[in-house]
Amino acid sequence: MVKISRPYQVLSLTAIATFLVSLDLSIVVVARGEIEETFGRDQANILTWVFSAYSIAYAAGLLTAGRFADVFGRKRSFLRGLIIFSIGSALCGFAPSAITLVLARVVQAIGGAQLTPASIALVLPEFPVEKRTQAIAIWGSVGGLAAAIGPSAGGVLVEWWGWRSLFFVNIPFCLFTVLVGRKILHESKDENAQRKVDYPSVVLGFSGVALVVLAISQSEQWGFVDIRSGIAMVVGLILIGGFIRRCQVTESPLLDLSLFKLPFVVASNLSGVLFSVGFIGMWLLNTTWLQEVWDYSVVRSGLATFAGPATAAFIAPFAGKYAMKWGHARVLFAGSVMLSFGTLMMTNLITTEPNFVTHYLPWMLVTGMGVGLCISTLSSAATAFLPPAKFAMGSALNTTTRQIGTALGSAIALTVAAPAFKQVYSLGQRAQDAAALGSPLVWVDETAKLDLSAYHTAWNINGVLYIVAGILMILIYRKPTDAQLASAGAKVTFED
Repeated sequence: MVKISRPYQVLSLTAIATFLVSLDLSIVVVARGEIEETFGRDQANILTWVFSAYSIAYAAGLLTAGRFADVFGRKRSFLRGLIIFSIGSALCGFAPSAITLVLARVVQAIGGAQLTPASIALVLPEFPVEKRTQAIAIWGSVGGLAAAIGPSAGGVLVEWWGWRSLFFVNIPFCLFTVLVGRKILHESKDENAQRKVDYPSVVLGFSGVALVVLAISQSEQWGFVDIRSGIAMVVGLILIGGFIRRCQVTESPLLDLSLFKLPFVVASNLSGVLFSVGFIGMWLLNTTWLQEVWDYSVVRSGLATFAGPATAAFIAPFAGKYAMKWGHARVLFAGSVMLSFGTLMMTNLITTEPNFVTHYLPWMLVTGMGVGLCISTLSSAATAFLPPAKFAMGSALNTTTRQIGTALGSAIALTVAAPAFKQVYSLGQRAQDAAALGSPLVWVDETAKLDLSAYHTAWNINGVLYIVAGILMILIYRKPTDAQLASAGAKVTFED
């Protein structure tokens, strides 16, 4: 029997929690129709918040959670977050109404936000500095894999056991992780930090990020120039400005602004935003094309796309190894080139007639390699060389910026491709009507007549964003100095 060393036990355990949190960001998308059938079509407007509320609360809670973990203990925050996440999952599964389900999703998100920065802060002290990049690569690839396979996994669960199973499935994994985590995880914290949190910073940071993400995520429904989007964005930015000012003057800032003096932190966060915009946009467009243009089922579209995340998960650990050897900026740039090339090639070659082997699979493999090189390199560049006192805070900052990028990418993809979406949805409705009359449409012939150029425009935008992310990394990233490496490798004192 193979014995797993303690560092990899901790990595595996925290990866389970990361997997669940990332999975729940995307898994419920496929169940919207079934949830509407349960609560009634008249609740459709409320149910749009099942996805949005989770994303907003998760993004808004990360910075606060990161500081709490560094001050009061990473193990404590991780286990508490798991418990809150499992309670939220149970509440979602038993939700008797649409509004209850939305509120339960917020509880889930708060738990997820609390455990995410704590999880990477628990992993980092277990590895020497030279091995952290590879460890984070594995940790990050698990989250990326979960987000990518969410729709297909969700489709299978909904088809077999109904939409409530999407939430109940989390509970046994959470309980297992809590029970094992209490035994094997060591507590650590910032020993020099005051045992208090600046609550004005909490209010300003949480509200500001929540309003910015709200404005972005709802812009596809409200419109980018809608008064509601504008007010939410302006007020959110004002609050974030107040948050930054507060962090400059308080003795115990929620976010240590000195992090922005580190080139590797700045580069990874800026590139991470653009990567996230492109990644979520590509995922939404690919999934919609398969289901609405090629007429694939949810499960079939998930299986068709699986080659991409599977390749990413395979490549990511190697990316961590070579990032230390060749440099994070070079590895990320190589990944961005592969992502851009794969996206642009698929955009120009894909046809309305389904042809998975020649028009889709090769580009899933290429973009999967690109994602594997990028997603782990971004996470490790942002956190691997931080001083131990800032482990959770740095992770929270990186995850927050990428969540904002994810919201922005979703809004851009859905807005740019909206004309094509409307045509395809209209065709789908006509196909249902024709089938009801006993004369089904010939799907391929009808889709060939549609103007789907909006899809290609949105894909091209993503391809360009990947290249820009890689260029930014090359221009801004600088290797940590010897002093920074020494600080990052400082011994961490465990409490148990």
